[in-house]
Amino acid sequence: MKVTSKIKINQTAIKAITAKAQAALEQTAEELHKEVEQAQVIPRDTGTLQNESTFVDTSQSGQGKVSIVSSTPYARRLYYHPDYNFHQNDWEEEIKHRDGKTETIKHGSNPNAKAHWFEDWQKGGKHKDFCNKTFTKIMRGLMR
Repeated sequence: MKVTSKIKINQTAIKAITAKAQAALEQTAEELHKEVEQAQVIPRDTGTLQNESTFVDTSQSGQGKVSIVSSTPYARRLYYHPDYNFHQNDWEEEIKHRDGKTETIKHGSNPNAKAHWFEDWQKGGKHKDFCNKTFTKIMRGLMR
């Protein structure tokens, strides 16, 4: 008895699936970024760290890696030092302008602010399955 087989790999289909997986990875990172912001766990003073300085870096998504980056010099200190005062109450700041007028700026705070603000989405955290479930949902939508 002689058995032979031929396997033909559809490279076009593999490239299409790989491109969709890359897109799903990037979208999953964006969803995680939004989720962390909405959970209000990032320490917030004026909002710079959370709003302008934290972003998703997709420059290596082709290699299967995305990052959520906080580009401020104080982000590391806040993340690794739980003894820091996270302004858990709203506060006001009075600014004097050159023309002599004063302006009061109200700053909001994040009530759930803490160090290690990504820990709830990591292994052992209460939202540990968020990324897997989100990636699966996005990938299924892209494959239709």
